[in-house]
Amino acid sequence: MARRPLRLGTRRSALALAQSGQIAETLRARLGRPVELVEIVTEGDRSQVAISQIGGTGVFVSALRDALLAGEIDLAVHSLKDLPTATPAGLVLAAVPPRADTRDVLVSPGGRTLAELGPDARVGTGSPRRAAQLRALGHGFEVVPIRGNVDTRIKKAIDGEVDAVVLAHAGLARLDRLDAVTEVIPPEVILPAPGQGALAIECARTSAAGPASDQAGPDRGRGIDGGLAELLRFVLDDASSSVAVRAERAFLAGIEAGCTAPVGALAQVLPGAGSHPDTRGDGAPAVGGIRLRAVVSAPDGGRVLRRELTGSAVDPEALGQRLADELLSAGAHTLMGTS
Repeated sequence: MARRPLRLGTRRSALALAQSGQIAETLRARLGRPVELVEIVTEGDRSQVAISQIGGTGVFVSALRDALLAGEIDLAVHSLKDLPTATPAGLVLAAVPPRADTRDVLVSPGGRTLAELGPDARVGTGSPRRAAQLRALGHGFEVVPIRGNVDTRIKKAIDGEVDAVVLAHAGLARLDRLDAVTEVIPPEVILPAPGQGALAIECARTSAAGPASDQAGPDRGRGIDGGLAELLRFVLDDASSSVAVRAERAFLAGIEAGCTAPVGALAQVLPGAGSHPDTRGDGAPAVGGIRLRAVVSAPDGGRVLRRELTGSAVDPEALGQRLADELLSAGAHTLMGTS
């Protein structure tokens, strides 16, 4: 008897559907099993006000997590940068697929780069991180808060509402819209958000005895192997991407900032001597190093703290916490207005 399809929960935006569709295709190909997309509307999709005003961290993921805990879906696909650093009881971050380009990009219908926009140029973004780093460049930009999907934001620039918008390279790539990019912004200019470019595959936590959570719905796990998290990790997880985002998320948790704070972090897994980073033989990166960079900005860009550390890939969380401690000692909480 054929097993029932895996139910993959996703937001309804074009970008979320593109991302989830890619994951579904991979699962169908590698497992030989049907996968159906279950569209779920989140609080972040319902509102057009600033994310920080409707709850900040988690507004795009809570409805998907509720559906997982209720047994309405078997797995969910999130943009990892939207995922709170604390995972609810009963759920597990099962896999981080190969990460896309982490950088931000500029879309300017006039074809100008950041350096060419000039004073008083209106640059649109809905991200406090991007806004703070744009202001810190000292070009005299007027940073305009905008919301909406990728097409909506690009249209604001085309219609002249703003002179340019800053978006994530990964999102435009997944929507096949890289033709709109005027400039790829290096991380030395604008450091990306922790987890940017990565996806997170989340599912219910199970044990040999069955679902671990008392919140399980009647259909949770029905027709699904008890080791779904392990299966997803085996099929979808990329070791280097996972190690990098673990370091970034540990930094974010350590500095006690949510995904809407003016904070950036980027980790790069460095191969061990004479080894390729993904070929140690057990699916883990070769034992080498991780380079972790971070930035914390005042919202107005008037003061910026930057730090960088290199540590072992064996314990990326420890490296993230060390870097958070350094920035906290340098006054990061005061800078973010959280002290």
